[in-house]
Amino acid sequence: MKESTFNPTQQEKDISSKIVAGMERVSEVFKILLWEKAKLVGLSPIQIQVLTFIAFHKQELCNVSHLAKEFNVTKPTISDAIKVLDKKRMIIKDFSSSDSRSYSITLSELGTEIISQTYDFSNPLKKQIDSFSSSELESLFGTLSQLIYKLNRNGILSVQRTCYGCKFYQKKQESDYCNLLQKELLNREIRLDCPEYEEKANG
Repeated sequence: MKESTFNPTQQEKDISSKIVAGMERVSEVFKILLWEKAKLVGLSPIQIQVLTFIAFHKQELCNVSHLAKEFNVTKPTISDAIKVLDKKRMIIKDFSSSDSRSYSITLSELGTEIISQTYDFSNPLKKQIDSFSSSELESLFGTLSQLIYKLNRNGILSVQRTCYGCKFYQKKQESDYCNLLQKELLNREIRLDCPEYEEKANG
């Protein structure tokens, strides 16, 4: 029981535990900001997350199966969120795919209007991050992008569209290189959510 990242005594002697505890605090901030916006528009946090994702991602990712993976929830949970959004006329179901049982989801006019009121829910957090220096931001981002990649490789994070897991990514000597863009990538140019991402064949 004593060996816990949330035990202050352990945090004093183990910086990794301190960082994990700090990340938990930041995740709480994210949840609080999301809840505040959700209450304003009469939606649940997952419903806002679904609308936001649909607004900024290509259509082939906007279906129940992928959304369930994206938010690490079950398909029934996403289906329930979709039912409510459909009932409130915030989304449009597109059944034009070859599989008549599946559909992709786009925003309706009302959904777009709601997104314009809610997509910036994380701005108070961004404002604080903006106050760090360029070198601090690059260092933080470098660590964060590697952490996301490792969590995905270990099966803890089911979806990631970062350069490190992409078939176009290559490590050349000490530099990162994108074969699609045909350019060397600076640390700050590594993407966490790339529209052109294609998973490496070896997974």
